[in-house]
Amino acid sequence: MDLIKEETQSEQEFLANYDASQYDRPSVSVDILVFTLGKSKRSPVADTLQLLLIKRKNHPFKDHWALPGGFVEIDENLPEAACRELQEETSLQPRYFSQLHTYGNVGRDPRTRVISTAYLSVVSPNENSLQAGDDAQEAAWFDINCHTEALNISQVADASTYQWSDYLTLTNENQQLSAQLNLQRKGSPIQQMIVANNGLAFDHAAIINHGLKSFRQKIKMTDWLFQLIDEQYFTLAQLQKVYEIVLGKTVTSADFWTDMADKILKTEKNLAQQPLYMRDPLWLAKAFSKGAIDLWN
Repeated sequence: MDLIKEETQSEQEFLANYDASQYDRPSVSVDILVFTLGKSKRSPVADTLQLLLIKRKNHPFKDHWALPGGFVEIDENLPEAACRELQEETSLQPRYFSQLHTYGNVGRDPRTRVISTAYLSVVSPNENSLQAGDDAQEAAWFDINCHTEALNISQVADASTYQWSDYLTLTNENQQLSAQLNLQRKGSPIQQMIVANNGLAFDHAAIINHGLKSFRQKIKMTDWLFQLIDEQYFTLAQLQKVYEIVLGKTVTSADFWTDMADKILKTEKNLAQQPLYMRDPLWLAKAFSKGAIDLWN
């Protein structure tokens, strides 16, 4: 279009003549990480953190396990696409979604250039029944664990470079998936490279690794922890157990109380001579008014 003509026309005229085909248009997709609690064979109560995966029915990565997700339709917003894809592939309808990150490395999808926005979500153990659908062969919960090794720090002038490896494992009664990721932080953001991958599709090992760490931070800064507890009332010991399952480590009672004290209320109820607590329904409002949290995150 002639530059002089473009400068003199109205916006309505400009849009009527606009040709979007002049520019590359990457495909846009969503991926969803849904966490819940599960029981191991040895335990009568929940004792593992679990992540939802689907087994792909179609190429590429046919028969590999992946995060639920899919392409965004032209007339829907990203959160709407995430909700729709999750329901179509697993039948789940979580109440909580939080955007994690956007992943757009060239070559992350062998079909075409695909940019994906990932979302975090959580469901309680009594709401985690699955039914696979759409292009998912199966939908299943996997126990998720990650450990870090070989942290190296090199100091060059005023800049520090941190390098380490994360080892991700996802297991259930029928499958064992794993990945090794080498990570580097030199400034921001952290760079992840998948160096070994067993059974996971696309770059989902990196998304899962990032999502797990972000979810553990959200547990400290939001009321998502209470979505993992089936009961309205709980003892401090019960709440701390769930907290430790999510974090993947034990914590001192003092550290636990520091993170939870302003989020719960003591009730007049008791269980086995232990006082029962409940989620403070006004915690978010009070924390926001004090500037302690950012409701955008």
